[in-house]
Amino acid sequence: MQRRKGSNQKVGVLPEKVRAQFQLVQDEMNIHFTNKALIYQAFTHSSYVNEHRRKQFTDNERLEFLGDAVLELSVSKYLFEKFPNMSEGELTKLRASIVCEPSLVVFANELNFGQFVLLGKGEELTGGRERPALLADVFESFVGALYLDQGLEVVVAFLERIVFPKVEVGAFSHVMDFKSQLQEIIQQTNNGLLHYEIVDEKGPAHNRTFVSRVLLNNQELGLGRGKSKKEAEQQAAQSAMAMLKQSKPEGE
Repeated sequence: MQRRKGSNQKVGVLPEKVRAQFQLVQDEMNIHFTNKALIYQAFTHSSYVNEHRRKQFTDNERLEFLGDAVLELSVSKYLFEKFPNMSEGELTKLRASIVCEPSLVVFANELNFGQFVLLGKGEELTGGRERPALLADVFESFVGALYLDQGLEVVVAFLERIVFPKVEVGAFSHVMDFKSQLQEIIQQTNNGLLHYEIVDEKGPAHNRTFVSRVLLNNQELGLGRGKSKKEAEQQAAQSAMAMLKQSKPEGE
């Protein structure tokens, strides 16, 4: 299938200094656009377009729309495969915490996207370069531009570097706090005390995998694996909840 390159958007002539900045951001990410106009557009705010009407620039709003959809699809697929025991409601809640403005701002700041945005003078003077909504929009626009230029596989590879590792180390554990959920279940049935222990550690120090188990009155309820002890314990709790759900008599 032939990918659209976005060749029909209006493109003004950027100063050499600005084009050098965009080369820098591509070098830092080791991602180089075939159609340079797409990355320029991804970082072009509407305020910049309004101040350069005669130079035929296009803002990033359409790319933002596309990037939002691509990001949601990519994150959905990752979560679906990563958490096979998670319910539809839990998946939706976790996805929403990843594809939301505060999280997108974190990703954009990690890549220093703010310094590369093309802004109008008024937006610049009022602190637009650090405005959360603007940064979130730029991140989505970049994803949209990358998708048009190089396809979904490259987008997923980009997210595997910037977004997905944060899920794996528990950055969104406040959303999927299975340990608290399991504790509530046990308290409702008054079935005793829960205890977590690490039963195995594998791999080198920089890429270690931990195995945890959760016990109820010294009886194992579930096993979990993760890149950190915290993640392994959360996975063990999730496994335990799945086991308790399966063993629960129908109708209860």
